[in-house]
Amino acid sequence: MSVFSFIKNAGAKVFGIGKTTEEESALAAIEKANKLTSTVNALGFKVQDLNIVVNEDTANVTGQADSQEIREKVVLVIGNTGGIASVKDNMTVLAKAPEAQFHTVVKGEYLSKIAKKYYGDAMKYPIIFDANKPMLTYPDKIYPGKVLRIPKLN
Repeated sequence: MSVFSFIKNAGAKVFGIGKTTEEESALAAIEKANKLTSTVNALGFKVQDLNIVVNEDTANVTGQADSQEIREKVVLVIGNTGGIASVKDNMTVLAKAPEAQFHTVVKGEYLSKIAKKYYGDAMKYPIIFDANKPMLTYPDKIYPGKVLRIPKLN
């Protein structure tokens, strides 16, 4: 009995069937980008010419958002997706406004604690909750690692 060695991913190249690892990775990236685009659109965010390209764990997003708030929410939707470690934001905005801060939730935090940190008043947590809708559906549904939008107070 003999053991023969083969090039693991050569089969698809030689016979034209199946896909190489590189082809599978490229298709997975396209599928992830399409799902992210569908999610952004399903949430009702108005971005003209929205284009999302995923390369490994980085997403590059382009398009023109109606507002700074929508731009930031699109970045959060993409960035808070499993498998995405960074978002390259190349969007433009129709209506300029001050940028919000982003906050990464750590273990033991809740919205009122975060509101106290940024606004000096724990009872202002609804501002943070509202700023993160529709991605947040309940104020207590945050988890460590989730990035939240913290708008400036008027």
